[in-house]
Amino acid sequence: MQPDRIPIDRRQMLRRAGGGAGFLALAGLLGDAGLLLPSAFGASLDPLAPRPAHRPARAKSVIWLFMNGGPSQVDTWDYKPELAKRDGKPLDSFDNKTGFFPESVGPLMKSPFEWARHGESGTWCSDLFPHLSRHVDRMAFLHSCHTESNNHSPALFMINTGSTRMGFPCVGSWATYGLGSESRNLPSFVVMSDPLDRGLPKGNASNWGAGFLPSVYQGTWLRPKGEPIDNLKPADGLGPDAQRAQLDLLARLNRRHGARSAAAGELDARIESFELAYRMQTAAPEAFDIAHEPEHVRRLYGLDQPHCRHFAAQCLTARRMVERGVRFVQIYSGGMENQRSWDGHEDIVGNHRGFARETDQPIAGLLADLAQRGMLDDTLVIWGGEFGRLPVSQKGGKPGRDHNPHAFTYWLAGGGAKAGVHHGATDEIGHKAVVDKVSVNDLHATILDLLGFDHERLTYFHNGRNFRLTDVAGEVVRSVVA
Repeated sequence: MQPDRIPIDRRQMLRRAGGGAGFLALAGLLGDAGLLLPSAFGASLDPLAPRPAHRPARAKSVIWLFMNGGPSQVDTWDYKPELAKRDGKPLDSFDNKTGFFPESVGPLMKSPFEWARHGESGTWCSDLFPHLSRHVDRMAFLHSCHTESNNHSPALFMINTGSTRMGFPCVGSWATYGLGSESRNLPSFVVMSDPLDRGLPKGNASNWGAGFLPSVYQGTWLRPKGEPIDNLKPADGLGPDAQRAQLDLLARLNRRHGARSAAAGELDARIESFELAYRMQTAAPEAFDIAHEPEHVRRLYGLDQPHCRHFAAQCLTARRMVERGVRFVQIYSGGMENQRSWDGHEDIVGNHRGFARETDQPIAGLLADLAQRGMLDDTLVIWGGEFGRLPVSQKGGKPGRDHNPHAFTYWLAGGGAKAGVHHGATDEIGHKAVVDKVSVNDLHATILDLLGFDHERLTYFHNGRNFRLTDVAGEVVRSVVA
């Protein structure tokens, strides 16, 4: 008998077979957890598998609170006493095309809100935010932001994607492309919009689209009323075994086609979307169910207050999302246009006081809740809109303010952002950013830095070249990074 044909006894056969079955089971468990390395052929077994960043990250998840419409920096976080002194006077050499309505430019207008210092940092806040003003020592303020457009749609695209044109991946898509997801049973990137029949922000889903990245990285929009996601419940009469068999057949057909197709990446994304939808049928209803939160937590967010209950529910849902491994959550306050968003062309007092009242306690509750759970250390919270407002009044009706692309304020909290600091400054009336200016590319570079990325190295090859979120610009604002 040949040496390589020596038979094995029954005990050896069982040991070897048992070991093989064990390794198969281990591979299955690791695959479900997204912990397998890419295959020898270079294709990831799971496009949403967790991946390391370029360096240890300060933030592992992001909650972006988007004040849609353009909140006024001089009425929220950028105190300008000189504006009060010059109230009613014309602004010499003002370009009336700065805003969107060149024929409606009025004189300089002081902030109609009361201001006071808060916290150990002595941060000036308007009385729009009685709850958030208690948290200013957690925040890093960027007072010198500026952008490239005075029109909502391109400005929204710019702040979300780094380009004024549609078709580019948004920040949330880049983050999930770079890091994957820590959740196997929920979307990696979740978006919530204003539920009060105000509509979606201008540009709609393009604001949270994946652009030229694989579609698996696009945001999942949660329906503001009714079932948050379609088809979370299996079709009538479709049992789990039959549904599993359907998905397995679809995966086999797609992979067979992908083996001879140049669109293998898109097919992998399609397969993963089917699998994620299947897993979400169990996990998502529990994650979205805030009714079982303790009463003191519900009151902290303002769920007992009718005027802010809708935004409170969304902020609490955001905390539950990141708690369960969701990478990126974006919540829009305000809808399609004008008085239905923070777009205070008329009646800046009524507009801003109304939207601030809806969002102030829920956001403050979110910060407090994240902090008391030890989650604020690695959750980056972002507040801001697509641009600011002008220091001059807009004529017509009750006084309002027109769009201002030259100056607006953002703040960051948690996730490695330095607490209680202020970066940059606008001029004495809040018209233009003049000190340590922050472009949208700079803001994006800073967000990616807190997530552990060198923004120049996070790229995707498309149309013959490597693209990145910050295009060919952007510098990290080091003064707000802890």
